[in-house]
Amino acid sequence: MSGSNRLSGLKARPKDTTVEEVRRVDDVGEARGFLDRTPRKKPGRKPSPRTWQLHPKVFPEVGEAIAAEAERLGITQGQLIERLWEKYTSE
Repeated sequence: MSGSNRLSGLKARPKDTTVEEVRRVDDVGEARGFLDRTPRKKPGRKPSPRTWQLHPKVFPEVGEAIAAEAERLGITQGQLIERLWEKYTSE
């Protein structure tokens, strides 16, 4: 290929990540119409408005207890729930 390569002079440079520089870049972005991208909602399933069923994430202590027991047994949380369901339906 003949001719000069116009891209040969480009080099990768590390970005400045100081607090002041990040704030300056955010201010410029907001001034040009870019919106804040940080998540606003709390993650996790919310109670059903129809039946008020709850997911374990609604109660953090329940989710933590399930995770701890599954880890103690060396199985996944899904496997633990399957075992519990099996016991529940057999009685």
